[in-house]
Amino acid sequence: EIAVQVFKFSDGYYLEDQDYWRLAGIQRDVFVYARPYTHIRDFEVVTDFDKDYKDAVLELFVDVENARSENVKNADVQLELYDKSGKVVYQERKKAPDKGPLIFKRQISTPLQWSAEKPNLYQLQLSLFENGQLTEIIFRNIGFRKVEIQHAQLLVNGQPIYIKGVNRHEHDPYTGHVVSEESMLKDIQLMKENNINSVRTSHYPNDPRWYELCDQYGLYIVDEANIESHGMGYQPDQCLANQPEWKNAFIDRTERMFERDKNHPSVIIWSLGNESGEGVNFAATYTWIKRRDRSNRPIHSEDGMKGPYTDIYCPMYKKIDVLINHALYMPTKPLILCEYAHAMGNSVGNLQDYWDVIERYPVLQGGHIWDWVDQGFAQKTEDGRFYWAYGGDMAPSEDKVPSSGNFCMNGLIAADRTPKPHLHEVKKVYQNIGFKLLDFDRGFIEIKNKFFFTNLDDYNFSWVLEENGKKIGEGNIHNISVTPQTTKIVKIPFPQISFVPGKEYFLNFYATQKDDDGLIKARTVVAREQCTLYNLPTQQANRQNKPLQFIEQENTVYLKNDTIRFGFNRQSGALCSMNVNGNEMIIGELTPNFWRPSTDNDLGSKLATMCEPWRNAGKSAKLVKTEIKRRNDYSYEIQSDYQLTAVEAKYIVKYIVFGEGIVNVNCTLIPQNDTLPLLPRFGVTLMLHKDYNQIAWFGRGPHESYVDRKTSAFVGLYSGSVWEQYFPYDRPQENGNKTDVRWMTLSNNRGNGIKISGDPLFNASAYLFPTEDLSEIDHKKHQRHLSDIQPKDIVTLNIDLKQMGLGGDTTWGAFPHQQYLIPAKKISFSFDIYPVWKE
Repeated sequence: EIAVQVFKFSDGYYLEDQDYWRLAGIQRDVFVYARPYTHIRDFEVVTDFDKDYKDAVLELFVDVENARSENVKNADVQLELYDKSGKVVYQERKKAPDKGPLIFKRQISTPLQWSAEKPNLYQLQLSLFENGQLTEIIFRNIGFRKVEIQHAQLLVNGQPIYIKGVNRHEHDPYTGHVVSEESMLKDIQLMKENNINSVRTSHYPNDPRWYELCDQYGLYIVDEANIESHGMGYQPDQCLANQPEWKNAFIDRTERMFERDKNHPSVIIWSLGNESGEGVNFAATYTWIKRRDRSNRPIHSEDGMKGPYTDIYCPMYKKIDVLINHALYMPTKPLILCEYAHAMGNSVGNLQDYWDVIERYPVLQGGHIWDWVDQGFAQKTEDGRFYWAYGGDMAPSEDKVPSSGNFCMNGLIAADRTPKPHLHEVKKVYQNIGFKLLDFDRGFIEIKNKFFFTNLDDYNFSWVLEENGKKIGEGNIHNISVTPQTTKIVKIPFPQISFVPGKEYFLNFYATQKDDDGLIKARTVVAREQCTLYNLPTQQANRQNKPLQFIEQENTVYLKNDTIRFGFNRQSGALCSMNVNGNEMIIGELTPNFWRPSTDNDLGSKLATMCEPWRNAGKSAKLVKTEIKRRNDYSYEIQSDYQLTAVEAKYIVKYIVFGEGIVNVNCTLIPQNDTLPLLPRFGVTLMLHKDYNQIAWFGRGPHESYVDRKTSAFVGLYSGSVWEQYFPYDRPQENGNKTDVRWMTLSNNRGNGIKISGDPLFNASAYLFPTEDLSEIDHKKHQRHLSDIQPKDIVTLNIDLKQMGLGGDTTWGAFPHQQYLIPAKKISFSFDIYPVWKE
């Protein structure tokens, strides 16, 4: 026998999910059936605090109803409140009134407060007695917390919190919108591990279990009504929000959300809906909630802009200057972006730039990234290769459903919950602990606690000192106790070291979870920072020069000594051969490269179309002349001048070949007019034999990084296979880039290969296929998928001065920010390339 709770709504009765009793942790046999006469129809929990946010007042409004519409007689309700240890905090029994709610009210002395950081819960038990006989029991977890807006700031328990959030669709790659508890727990674990503290339930109320888990483990929820009419337009005479005949439908969906979810402490904001325009119906739902919600939680409406029917200015995808303008012009509402940082494909550039501004102005309080998880489905090709299906993939080929291609693939994680590279950046930008090096020699650092309810004594702290990426010192930082929203200067006995010219020194700080906490395990890194100590000038190395022999053949010029031979094609003027002890290492020639495989943001902004002239500019290079000069017995200079026929520009490559086996390459682009479009990248490409598939580098890593998304990638020594550097975005596109590289090697399993050294820094990426394999194809003819990318018998090496930023403000018009673009002006860079041979 299972006791059930009955809720009555305007269109009927609903039985509560029976799993509720299991989740409550109470044996079923303590319950009796809810009789079809009198029952607890509804209840509402309201908590408030005194002005110091210490003591709380608990109010409980209980509606007791007679199912036969008769007055309630001889019914009592008993309230019992337990803390987490099972101790009774409050107990009272009252007679149910004939009509109207039964009200319990009690001051609770210094209760543990609920927040996303500290999700302290109490257990509420309501028991109904008829004529002295127990007939019904209801059990709920509740939390003491207060949400309000004061001085244009959103406050939780008196603190102006930051919303470090994501938008989340309920999605499973095998079951669609049917999401298991296991999947929910995985989402919460990943969010907590990556410093995400808030979820907007875009664009509908979620599974009831989701809210219980968010109560338990600590996430703020913006609960959104299932109201959207995007396709109807936004004009007053078009949008449903302004059609009075739709008022009851708007109210009905809002009421259902509120009545079901009102007692969850995790729900701190109500959202009236999404992308439906503004009008009388949202005015009605705003008024309905304000009259009904005894807790007076803030109401959020993106359609309301700064109008009277939203308590929060919560726009979508606004540029940074809009945020600044809001903060500077006497705001009356906090600004919390309901959607921003559109994470479609390889994206989420400039997130740190947003948060630099958000943390500068008190009325800016964060936002929700769009979005959390790709809405893809697991599929296989006819020959068994796995891919994520999207758009019209699931429809018969002769009857494709209308779709926006891969526009449902916007997640920070893939459909199977595999983190994408940009999640690293979110974790770093969202972290709640800051580090600042004040004085290394004296050992002073500053630690900032960005939490609002958490002391830093919950964490362990450590440091690592590196010289050119190698650890030369490490230690723990003991007894760190920093109260929320304060800083502390700490003295650390760093080792006395002699800084060597030509070497770089970095000091890395780490904060890790001290003990298991909910779903977060001990030793999980929660915050980190890298500080540059010294970057001393390089001393010129004593070159072990060997004489070079010049050999001229019909199509190739060779420069060689007893072990190494470099070849240059006379027709193209390019490096075409690198041979060590009879082993040829490269395939083809060193070619200029101005194009990157378009990201989703590039395509959405039409940036790829605008930059199209650069796509084949490198292949269009027409040799004008090549000059070969003997500098001395140990070096030669080869300069090749080109005209780029695809664009109006000159291109010059100067090679200096040294007898010790080093080729210095200097590339210069000289546009011949000022109308050329932006460059996607500026660099060169080289093909290597397939054996050189192991990679190592000194630069930012280990994950991919870009000029506008690199704060999470620390400078260090990294290594692995070339294939491991590729991330399979659902639609193939640019990926795997490494920024601020000092040197990189590609080698075989015996350690033989080539090395590239920057002058001083460069970008690089390597693939087991031609870069062109990542390029877009007309999606009307063929939607590309990760299954389209397969390893081939080559290694592609891209060496770049720079690549433009990824952007991420939107995927339908926004360019990368100005400072991350590459204007078509005179530009040059240099690097060394040479064999590394251990045999």
